[in-house]
Amino acid sequence: MLTLPELPIARFVFEFSFTGKNQLPAYAGSAWRGAFGRALKQTVCVVRNTACQSCMLKNSCAYPYIFETPPPPNSVKMRLYEAAPHPFIIKPQTPNHLEIDTVSISIHLFGRSYRYLPYLIFAFEKAGKQGMGKTQQIFQLETVTQLFQQQPQRVIYQQGQLQSDITPETLAIPDCPSAVNIQLETPLRIKQEGKNCNSERLSFNAFFGNLLRRISMLSYFHTDNPLETDFAYLMTQAKTINIQQQQLVWHDWSRYSSRQQTTMEMGGLLGNFTLENELDVFWPYLWLGQWTHAGKGTSMGLGAYSIEIDQHG
Repeated sequence: MLTLPELPIARFVFEFSFTGKNQLPAYAGSAWRGAFGRALKQTVCVVRNTACQSCMLKNSCAYPYIFETPPPPNSVKMRLYEAAPHPFIIKPQTPNHLEIDTVSISIHLFGRSYRYLPYLIFAFEKAGKQGMGKTQQIFQLETVTQLFQQQPQRVIYQQGQLQSDITPETLAIPDCPSAVNIQLETPLRIKQEGKNCNSERLSFNAFFGNLLRRISMLSYFHTDNPLETDFAYLMTQAKTINIQQQQLVWHDWSRYSSRQQTTMEMGGLLGNFTLENELDVFWPYLWLGQWTHAGKGTSMGLGAYSIEIDQHG
């Protein structure tokens, strides 16, 4: 039986001010994520010099849940994996090349993780004051605004004051169109049969399979209503859909991980492709994926895409 995915999402825009020129690199989500992680651990950790895996507080602490996200001990899924999907996404909104004195980042919190919003705000404020990037540029958190699908946005944090009535929303899914254009906004890095999907290898089956698995895992680990649907049927049907009119290029990009003390390759696909006909069973996942992202590096904003509906399809 097919059921619709339900994944509550709380969406926010964090706006920072700074002086001088924005020195952060391209795809600055990596820099924001790293600075946020360090500040969050400094904020909440009460057991110093102890690995999270060995800490007796690991199941009640905000840091491991948000930033390391190990599968719970009683987990049926991903028991052999070190980490489940993180319950957040950081995506810079403001291009670095603009001559402005503010920068904005989008934060998406999935499922129950919205309860930790005060920790996130405090950690981002701390991270900005400590300095980010190679130049240790200082950022001042000015406002946090919550976005809604069918309600006006509202400022929930300003001048050190936070409103407490924060709730996520389950996004309404519009009617399925006959054709859509998928615009890849940040590098999409997914694998099929152990190999990265380049422009020649990318198939709808690989793209949708990754997206289906991600949404399923987010609902399993971060909500009380895990997705239950006919996964085998969906994947069988996905093999019948062909990508049309693709204009995709591989973008090489690497980042240095201070935690792992190594350079990590994070390149992926950019560009766009079209999907046509018989999309109904896939449409809820494709639509929701605009906020969950797909592929590797989603927590730092990679795998972002937007959907343009082909009115003439």
